[in-house]
Parts: sequence; structure tokens; C-alpha cells
Amino acid sequence: MKTTPGDGPRVVALVPAAGMGVRLGENKPKAFVRVGGSPMLTLAVQGLIDSGSVDDVVVMVPAELVAETQALLPVSTVPVHVVAGGAERTDSVRAGLAAAPDATLVLVHDAARALTPPALIARVVDALRAGARAVVPALPVADTIKSVDDTGAVTGTPDRSGLRAIQTPQGFDAELLRAAYAVGTQATDDAGLVEMLGTTVHTVLGDALAFKITSPLDLVLANTLAARGDTPDTAGGLDTTRAGVTAS
Repeated sequence: MKTTPGDGPRVVALVPAAGMGVRLGENKPKAFVRVGGSPMLTLAVQGLIDSGSVDDVVVMVPAELVAETQALLPVSTVPVHVVAGGAERTDSVRAGLAAAPDATLVLVHDAARALTPPALIARVVDALRAGARAVVPALPVADTIKSVDDTGAVTGTPDRSGLRAIQTPQGFDAELLRAAYAVGTQATDDAGLVEMLGTTVHTVLGDALAFKITSPLDLVLANTLAARGDTPDTAGGLDTTRAGVTAS
């Protein structure tokens, strides 16, 4: 059951948006590239607000874009703060944590997952409120996965039934995430840092629309979906097969 922001633990969503996204081939930070006429960052923040599950949003952008970013963000009763991010994603998340000292629960959400349905965000928060200390959205892996050595030779074929593709928002007990970042180690995602502390990371069902817009082809797909109206405002009940995307 979706809960109301302000009822119980304070939920703050952090949105790292300082990266350039070289693979996308644009000459601007990836979060500012437009999808369906709106910057990815705007859509991602709107999805968080529409979930009805967060009390505050903190956006981390390049220092020189702090002032102009505020004008791109949705007007809402949910406060949205803009702070300077860092050179690396981990630096940006640290800046976001510093800007949210009163957070009880924290979501870390990629701006590049601009079409994430609000219902997915609510699922993550509901799992946290139910007692999980770390929660990530996950989808079954559709492709066969091979491990390879430095020469590209195949060394094995993992059983994909036990594999999952992980999305965002990733949700955490705030003190747990702060402790993970205090260690100063590196991981490919925030959940990886938490795993190093020995904490169990739980999963909830992800959504095909929460794909990360990384390549030019991803951008074409995102714009096609936005043109059809499959945006965070409407995608919560979308059948992913109707969008031409399969989850398994």
C-alpha cells in the first residue's frame, strides 16, 4: 500500500545529474538532453513527485548549472533542491547526502532513467517502509550471458535464472548509505557499496520503462515512447509488451 509523504520516515530522493554521458554523443550533461521535449532530469524528478512517496528531492548538477537547473524543475508541493555535484557519481551522491541530513530513507535515482513509472518508485519506498534496509528494482535477464577473459575468449556461461538487471531508484536506510559512503570504496552502483558492508539487498519488480538512456539508440526509443504518451505520468500500468519492450 502506498503511503503518504510526511507519514513516518522522511524519504529524500537524490538525483545525480552531473555526468556528461559521452556514449550518448551529446555536447551537454546527459541529464539535460531532451526526451519528448523535456530534459531527462525534468522527467525523472516529475516521476519521483508523481509517485506520492517522497518528501524532498535533491538534484546534483555541475556547479555552473545550478542556477539554470532550478528553472527546469517541476513546480510542486514537494521541495526540490539543486546542489553542486562532483566529478564522479559517488562525489555527487556524497554531496546529495550532505544536503539531506534529516533523511531517514534515501532513494538514489538516475536522471537517465527518465521514463521510470511512479508505481515502481512507490514499490521501492513501500519495501523500505516495511523494514528492508536496502532495496533495488530488478528485472530478469533476457540475453544469454557469457564471461570472457582478457582476449575475449569465453570462459563460462552463468545460469541466467539467478541473474537480474538492476535499475533505479535504489532505496536505503539513510544511515546505512552514509556508512557505506564513509568507507570510501568503489562499486558500480550504490547497492554494491552496501553489499560490501554485509547488508542484504532486497529486490522488487522493476519495469521495462525504467531503462537507462545511455546510447543514441536508447534516446530514439525514449523519444518514441514519449511521443506515444508512455511517460511517467501514464506508464504505471503500461503493458511492456505493448511498448515493444520485454522484461524477460
